Amino acid sequence: MLLLAGIVMSYIQLSWFQGTIQSVWYLLAFMPVGLPVLHAAWHSMRDKDFFNEFTLMLIASIGAFCIGEYPEAVAVMLLYTVGEMLQHGAVERATKNIGELLDVRPERAQVFRNGAFIEVAPKEVQVGERIEVKPGERIPLDGTLINESALFDTSALTGESMPRSIEVNGEVLAGMIAFNQKVDLEVKRPYEQSALARILSLVQEASARKAPTELFIRRFARIYTPLVLFLSALVVIIPAVVEWLAPSFDYVFADWLYRALVFLVISCPCALIISIPLGYYGGIGAASRAGILFKGGNYLNAITKLDSIAFDKTGTLTTGQFEVASVQAATLKKEELLAIIGTAEQKSTHPIAQAIQQYVRGQHISLHSALSMQEIAGYGVETIIDGKNVLVGNPRLLLMRKTVVPSKVLESEMTVVVCAIDGVYAGAVWLADKLKEDAVQAIRHLKELGVKDIHLLSGDKQSLVEKVARELEIPQAHGDLLPEDKATYIQKLSFHATRTVAFVGDGMNDAPVLALSNVGIAMGGLGSDAAIESADVVIQTDQPSKVATAIEIGRATQCIVWQNIIGAISMKVIILLAGVLGYASLWGAVFADVGVALLAVLNSIRILAKKFK
Repeated sequence: MLLLAGIVMSYIQLSWFQGTIQSVWYLLAFMPVGLPVLHAAWHSMRDKDFFNEFTLMLIASIGAFCIGEYPEAVAVMLLYTVGEMLQHGAVERATKNIGELLDVRPERAQVFRNGAFIEVAPKEVQVGERIEVKPGERIPLDGTLINESALFDTSALTGESMPRSIEVNGEVLAGMIAFNQKVDLEVKRPYEQSALARILSLVQEASARKAPTELFIRRFARIYTPLVLFLSALVVIIPAVVEWLAPSFDYVFADWLYRALVFLVISCPCALIISIPLGYYGGIGAASRAGILFKGGNYLNAITKLDSIAFDKTGTLTTGQFEVASVQAATLKKEELLAIIGTAEQKSTHPIAQAIQQYVRGQHISLHSALSMQEIAGYGVETIIDGKNVLVGNPRLLLMRKTVVPSKVLESEMTVVVCAIDGVYAGAVWLADKLKEDAVQAIRHLKELGVKDIHLLSGDKQSLVEKVARELEIPQAHGDLLPEDKATYIQKLSFHATRTVAFVGDGMNDAPVLALSNVGIAMGGLGSDAAIESADVVIQTDQPSKVATAIEIGRATQCIVWQNIIGAISMKVIILLAGVLGYASLWGAVFADVGVALLAVLNSIRILAKKFK
């Protein structure tokens, strides 16, 4: 507003608006947009980074004030600030669904003291004390199990989709969830040393070690700024040398210094400075329309350079939900086997039992009536159906009851539920964590884009991870990994300075790796808050195929940014030559620059209409 008012008052030639009043007026207009840039330039100089976009604008503004072109000094800073605000605004809108990192460690723990359970902060619980955790609650501290056995959801720590059965005196880690019963634990480690605390600590350390990706404008300014300063100095020096060689040449130092300052002011690339953030603004907008949130233009830039990409398995490439893959009956018909297994499992809340029940319902198979159903924690169920003793559960249940189980079943890499009737093996149901609908397409599309070095990392057992890798044609698969193991693996991948590595994950256990990788990509629809906060890119739709779409958008954005750069620089060179030769006024140069900026704006929003796979 001050700038526009000043231009109007200068145009109508108000008598009082000149001299000191005019200088102070434009200085006041300069301060809101100029001081943040001056502050950034000062910090850069303190870090011995003298040639960047902040220094470039600072020098141009000082030059404009020196030659009395106050509006130009303000306009340089204003255009830059507008461009930055547009980009930051796009990032804020795109990430409105991403909250601050939620510390998922429980805030309270039920500890047994003086003959009763009382609620205290986990930090106050001592090693050796007994705590109680209700079904569905997260374990607050590492401990050993007092119950005979219990089932736990360990996906937050290991990424495994299969609930884990832990026996008495077994180790239970903070972050696990008590599945379907109340559990008692004896605390083994203090709050600060729990498994969950170590994961969150890994996230913070990885984020601190991770270097931010540099935007093109900063790399460009390191070359452009010293070059412009050198050329503006030559505008003063070359005519002086010419006069020395040819005394007839009339050299007036003040005139050539003025031309050098005009050259310096014209050389400040307003159109370039605004067009680059606008290019990234357009890319962030296009990505958010596709359900992909970039947390900054630098990650749009970084994703175009990917050499390697590693995927988590459960919840990223697979749904994390079990489905029946095959049924094999040994002593009776397949439908009858399913009816017996479905009857035995009909009251169980275990996810595997529920997957079998859903499959049986889908096959329209009628169930039997059962008597005296008994659940054997960690093994399965025992019941009486039509007067026959039926065992349904994992192979260990049958082995415990001295029932012969085929070697094919025992050696299976998939999750298997077996059935025995009156002590004789009757058949088995194989279950698998099913692939997401677009998982195969996701890997294929990445390879088409030239990203061939693809890895699969998981906390699941190695044989199962290898099976999924074969289905997806992923060349390298590694299972049985803890969060710190994944972090170490990514560190090894990104050991070479020229290599750019991305990691795609969804769980809390993936948060340290997402923070450590060059580009961390989180599945945002069902992913944990820790993973989403640690990531640089968030895929809201949980579709792995959107990783390739993100790369395509990044490359399209980079193409538009380069078009803006080349167009702005070309126009700038023409104006500079005209200015040095005396054919272009400063305001003519400003208006030409604004025209180029408008063209850059139109070119940047073009990406919003572009269709991506």
